[in-house]
Amino acid sequence: MSLKLEIEGVMLNVVSGYAPQVGCELEEKERFWSELDEVMESIPTGERVVIGADFNGHVGEGNRGDEEVMGKFGVKERNREGQMVVDFAKRMDMALVNTYFQKREEHRVTYKNGGRRTQVDYILCRRGNLKEISDCKVVVGESVARQHRMVVCRMTLMVCKTKRSKIEKKTKWWKLKKEECCEEFRQKLRQALGGQVVLPDDWETTAEVIRETGRKVLGVSSGRRKEDKETWWWNEEVQDSVQRKRLAKKKWDMDRTEENRQEYKELQRRVKRVVSKAKQKAYDELYTRLDTREGEKDLYRLARQRDGDGKDVQQVRVIKDRDGRVLTSEESVQKGIGKGKTLRS
Repeated sequence: MSLKLEIEGVMLNVVSGYAPQVGCELEEKERFWSELDEVMESIPTGERVVIGADFNGHVGEGNRGDEEVMGKFGVKERNREGQMVVDFAKRMDMALVNTYFQKREEHRVTYKNGGRRTQVDYILCRRGNLKEISDCKVVVGESVARQHRMVVCRMTLMVCKTKRSKIEKKTKWWKLKKEECCEEFRQKLRQALGGQVVLPDDWETTAEVIRETGRKVLGVSSGRRKEDKETWWWNEEVQDSVQRKRLAKKKWDMDRTEENRQEYKELQRRVKRVVSKAKQKAYDELYTRLDTREGEKDLYRLARQRDGDGKDVQQVRVIKDRDGRVLTSEESVQKGIGKGKTLRS
């Protein structure tokens, strides 16, 4: 049985198996290993694999000649079935995890029946991922079947975090809404164009001059956020206060003196005051603009946003009855619900 899991972008394949017992026909045993080979070959080499199985074989204690696939800490002597397990590990470049951790025999024995104590249940992983295994042992007192005991393996997946794509830096054209910025941009652009009143015929050159002037005068976004805070109430005073607070926090983290703590707390209070003042100013400007003809779009936008925020359902396409017909009136919708019709949206 095979189970494929996706964990933080890492594909993990968990395979469970049960090998034929000692005394079964050789043909049956070879068929089992052939099928397990097919399972392994179907898994891409870049994916993690963990096999947990009752292989009904003893790999034995010690690893002379087999150091690449197993450790020294098996149980008793190896038998023919155990050699099949070792051969499979070599064939598929796997490692017998149980045998790499030095435990008391009580934590290595997986099968107990009367006076018989041995190791037949194993956990295997790719040799290249063996470094991700921190522990493997038998849980004493926990039984899976009547004679078998639970084997626990602790594995930490090495996840490579993908870097977030950097957002393109954009010119802060919205600053042109401010009269002083608009006037400064106009003057710089005239200087860049050589004082010409009429634009040159070469539009590509002119457009590049306009873009370059905009970047110099208005600045560009940081590229870390989709929408720059300055589009609403964020301003240079707020930015400066926040930066001072961050520096004070770093200073306090490095040297936790009472003086540094008081400085950080004072800058925290200052940031709150500056933010509150900036927000109030931005709201005052918004309310003043709403009274003008240019502010109608802002008024409609705020109204739509307010209306949408007050609704539980953000989007409704259509409501149909059981026959698939669209209900177009409020009366038909209520009537359909009253009759217990199945409605689809």
